[in-house]
Amino acid sequence: MASELEIQQAADCVRNGGVIAYPTEGVWGLGSLPEDEAAVMKILALKQRSWKQGLLLVAAAIDQFEKYLTTVTDAQLDKLNQDWPGPVTYLVPHNGEAPEWIVGTHETIGLRVSAHPLVSALCQELGPIVSTSANLSGQPSALSADEVKQFFGDSVDMIVPGELGGQSGPSQIKVLETGEIIR
Repeated sequence: MASELEIQQAADCVRNGGVIAYPTEGVWGLGSLPEDEAAVMKILALKQRSWKQGLLLVAAAIDQFEKYLTTVTDAQLDKLNQDWPGPVTYLVPHNGEAPEWIVGTHETIGLRVSAHPLVSALCQELGPIVSTSANLSGQPSALSADEVKQFFGDSVDMIVPGELGGQSGPSQIKVLETGEIIR
C-alpha cells in the first residue's frame, strides 16, 4: 500500500485539480474531486466517455455521503449499511446535490463505500472522490499501474502505488430502490 506521504501527495494532487489513478477492490480507477469540473472533464476525455453516462463516487464511510442520501428511507439506509464497506455500488435517487457532470442524464447517482485500505485512506483525506475504471470507454479495465501507463501515458497526474483488492473485476452495481443488479 502507498505510504502516508504518498497518500498525502495524492490528496494534494487532487486538491490542486489533478487526476489520479489508484487501485480499488478489483480494477484500477481514475479519480478527482467530484466538484472539480475541469478534472472530471479530463477524466472523461482520457476515457473517451460522454458526461451523459455519469460517474460514481467512492467514500471511506457512509456519513461522507450524507448530503446525497437525504431522500433515502431508513430501510434503504439499513441496506446500504449491510453492503458497505464493500465492492457494491448503489444507484441512489439523485436529490440535486451532485453536479450534472457526475450524475449525467440519470435520475440516480452511483455511490460506493470502499473496503480497500488505500481508497479508504484517500477518501479520509479528501471526502468522496470520483471512481471510474481506468480504461478507454468499452475496453478492459487496467489491472496494474503498468497498464494505466500503457493506456494513458503521462496524462494522469499521479499513479498512487498499491495493489488491487481481492475482487475480480469492477464493483457490482445495484439499484437501491428495486434491488435490481445492473452489473
